[in-house]
Amino acid sequence: MTTQSWIITGASRGFGRALAESALAAGDHVVAAVRRPESVADLAAGYPDDCLLATFDVRDVAAAPGLVRDTIDRFGRLDVLVNNAGRAVVGAAEEVGDAQLRELMDLHLFGPAALVRAALPAMREQGTGTIVQMSSQGGRTSFPGVSAYSASKFALEGWSEALAGEVAPFGIRVMLVEPSRFRTGFNGGDVLEFAEPSAPYRDLLAGVRADMAGADGRQEGDPARAAEIIVSLVHGDEVPLRLPLGREAVERISAAYRRGLAEVERWAETARGADFAGLPASVRPV
Repeated sequence: MTTQSWIITGASRGFGRALAESALAAGDHVVAAVRRPESVADLAAGYPDDCLLATFDVRDVAAAPGLVRDTIDRFGRLDVLVNNAGRAVVGAAEEVGDAQLRELMDLHLFGPAALVRAALPAMREQGTGTIVQMSSQGGRTSFPGVSAYSASKFALEGWSEALAGEVAPFGIRVMLVEPSRFRTGFNGGDVLEFAEPSAPYRDLLAGVRADMAGADGRQEGDPARAAEIIVSLVHGDEVPLRLPLGREAVERISAAYRRGLAEVERWAETARGADFAGLPASVRPV
């Protein structure tokens, strides 16, 4: 395989850590972009020529160009950007405040967008590159209690779908990864945040809160296997725009598509009635 140079945000644990380990084991170069470099010091020690540690907070959009420059200065090019850093807030839409919602948008949309913008000129110049956006099954379907998290991932998916069409002519690929529950730190008590329960929703969301808090260490997904799949796809000739990852993600996202299509078909005639009468069907370039 051709050696590739990666930037991976949130590489200290979970998917980010697994991806860094898998890419390094495949002979690639990795820039592990983390808030605490000491958390991945062992990677740099194990792969001194191939692993660069970078102090980086995804929410600091002004730091994105510097991270890309440091990567190219060290390894000569940037082939793969993985926007992985993230977390969740659990609570009803009425319970999650503006500050919490904006922080998730900074972490899952504005930060990744800034890093992509910083990476694209170099990828365009070399005529190749892969952008891996770590989304979620919650980026395609949602349920009570995760409105803030899903909002940020839905936003990332819409932004990235348009991006994929814009950069494909330059040889740049975009892959949205939509995992189900994997044995990462996502559900850990030091990562998962719960909005203060309010009386109207306390009982309604009690099951969701308990399920999210109780999943840590019991998730069916294997991050190491997931990382191997992603690294293999990145090294391959073709990547999907969307990759549901894990059995639950495949089943839930498939069901969401079926429900959505059924609902469109049920209300199609009513919806068509909103057009001016007697006009020809719209013809659009996309």
